[in-house]
Amino acid sequence: MVALRSTLFLLLVSVWTIPFGVLVSLAVIFPIGVRYRVIALWRAGFMALCHAVLGIRYRVIGRENIPAEPSVVLAKHQSAWETVGLQEVFPPLVFVLKKELLRLPFFGWGLAALKMISIDRAAAKDALKQVFEQGRERLAAGYWVVVFPEGTRVAPGQTCRYKPGGAHLAVRAGTRVVPVAHDAGEIWGRNAFRILPGMITVSIGPPIDPADKSAARINALASAWIEGEMRRLSPHRYPAAPADAPAV
Repeated sequence: MVALRSTLFLLLVSVWTIPFGVLVSLAVIFPIGVRYRVIALWRAGFMALCHAVLGIRYRVIGRENIPAEPSVVLAKHQSAWETVGLQEVFPPLVFVLKKELLRLPFFGWGLAALKMISIDRAAAKDALKQVFEQGRERLAAGYWVVVFPEGTRVAPGQTCRYKPGGAHLAVRAGTRVVPVAHDAGEIWGRNAFRILPGMITVSIGPPIDPADKSAARINALASAWIEGEMRRLSPHRYPAAPADAPAV
């Protein structure tokens, strides 16, 4: 049944995405706000299919921690769900993503029309420059910037090095950092074609003020909060350390 529902979902999402990819691409002649309203309709359909076909629901903890002004979001990345789900949780936003995604038919066209921050991960210095320049521009225009600091999807219970690009952007733009943890990977695995029903929990941490802090310090604070919260959301993924293990 899970395989059947997953296959049906992927089929319906593909059919739903094609006309919206064309429509939002044609909407480039209109202000970007119009394009975001088009994508909001697509997102509503996507989330409705998640609920009706897959049996996926979600809840948000810490909504009161969302600042009133545009900020940089540093989020855990486990699945495809959060690339859509976070758009429902936060005000209008852009993602920092690899430029290869813009080449995908229909879906990639929509990303390009929404002025996402696309980077070439092979060119590290140029990629950081793009994040800084485009990120400050998007923040100044009133859009939030979402960065997945681990750089790729990571399986539940695992951690990759947190790259400091998002923290550097926050320092340069003088904006706060909002750490986000979630357990979407528990039901929607990386590159998975079998998506399980269940409840996804999104937890939003207290914003980090960049004043008098280095990017390294901000990055350390954000990663510590996210990884600590992941242990609370998915304790079964983090076996308790032996009693004689040295403290970290």
